[in-house]
Amino acid sequence: MLLVPIGLLIIGAQIGQAFVAKLAVEHPLLLIALDPRNRHMILASGRLDSWSFYVAGTGRLLLSDPLFYLLGYWYGDTAINWMNRRGGSIGQALKQAEWAFSKAMYPMLFVLPNNYICLFAGAQRMSPATFLTINITGTIARLVLIRWVGYLFEEPLKDVLGFFKEYQLQLTIAGVAAIVLQLLYDHLRGTGEIEALTELEHELEHELDEAGGEGPAEGSPTP
Repeated sequence: MLLVPIGLLIIGAQIGQAFVAKLAVEHPLLLIALDPRNRHMILASGRLDSWSFYVAGTGRLLLSDPLFYLLGYWYGDTAINWMNRRGGSIGQALKQAEWAFSKAMYPMLFVLPNNYICLFAGAQRMSPATFLTINITGTIARLVLIRWVGYLFEEPLKDVLGFFKEYQLQLTIAGVAAIVLQLLYDHLRGTGEIEALTELEHELEHELDEAGGEGPAEGSPTP
C-alpha cells in the first residue's frame, strides 16, 4: 500500500529528469507534477500563473509526504535501519539528518519537509495533526520562496529556457542516456531507489511473518 505509490513517484521523477529540457519549455506543469525538485520548480515558476503553480506544486510536494510518514509511524525501527544502511554519501547525510531531527524536529520539518524528514517524523511518533500542520505550512512557505527566487532571476532563467529550446533534442537524448546509465549502474551495485524499496519490502514482509501477519502495531493510524 505504501511502497507501490512511492515507487511510482520515483519512476515519475526519473522521467521528469530525463525529459527536463522538453518539459521545462513545453509542459512546465507536467514537469513539476513528475519531479518537483527545487530547480525544476524554479524553472517552471515563471511559466505558470500563481494559481497553477501553487495548487500543482503544493499537491505534488505533499503527495509523497504522508506515505513516508506512515512508513516511519508503522515500521519505525525497520524503516530507519534500512535507510541508515544506504551506502556512500547518501547514507551518511541521512544519518546526520536523523541526528539533527532528534534535536529540532519541528523546525526541520518546517524548513525541510522532504521524504526522509517525514519518515523521521513518523518514527518519532509525531501526532498526525501536528505533522500535517507543520508539513503543509512548511511546503507553502517553500513554494513562496521558490516563486520569489524565480521572479528575482527571471532574466537568467529565460536564458536557460532559451538554451533548452534551442538544443532540446540533444539535451533530451543526453538526459535519457544519463538516466539509463545511472539506473544500470545502480542496478549493478544494488543501490538504486527501486532496489532499495524492494529490499525494504522484503524486510517488512519478514517482520510481518515474525509478528504473525498482524500488520502495523496496535494504535497506528489507519490508512
